[in-house]
Amino acid sequence: MRLVRYAVAMSLDGYIAGPNGEADWIPRNPGVDFAAVFAQFDTLLVGRRTFERMVDAGRARTPGMRTIVFSRTLRPEDYPDFTIAAHGANETVTALKAAPGKDIWLFGGGSLFGSLAEAGLVDTVEVSVVPILLGGGVPLRPASGGRRQIKLSLTGHKVYPVGIVSLVYAVV
Repeated sequence: MRLVRYAVAMSLDGYIAGPNGEADWIPRNPGVDFAAVFAQFDTLLVGRRTFERMVDAGRARTPGMRTIVFSRTLRPEDYPDFTIAAHGANETVTALKAAPGKDIWLFGGGSLFGSLAEAGLVDTVEVSVVPILLGGGVPLRPASGGRRQIKLSLTGHKVYPVGIVSLVYAVV
């Protein structure tokens, strides 16, 4: 079965994006072979806000990957090269996991991550901790009443010369 892997950069104080959704605080990490990273996946899952940032930056297309955007407001006809999923995120992800293919990259959206993790659909949490304190922004997992704890087990780590620490956790 394919794995859903939440791979994301995070500030030391727990934010995956700045107060206005910005990611300009994430430095290039020459120690990472990004071609090898991208080769592990064939599907990208993103929320609407992350997707809109990708579009604005001219980085919405990811060669070799199908991009599925979870949004109740985007119109599929406006984005014919992407799959816009308006409803049934859990069902969509369950079907993707059962289908043949490479792993699935849950790329962006703390809310999307939180809801999929609560449903038991996220297999790993892979966080690259960037040595910066943002003081506010989009948290790794937004706080919301009634959310259950999600237990993790460290399965790997790496420290890069630029000061980034990569942590890989399996969801228990």
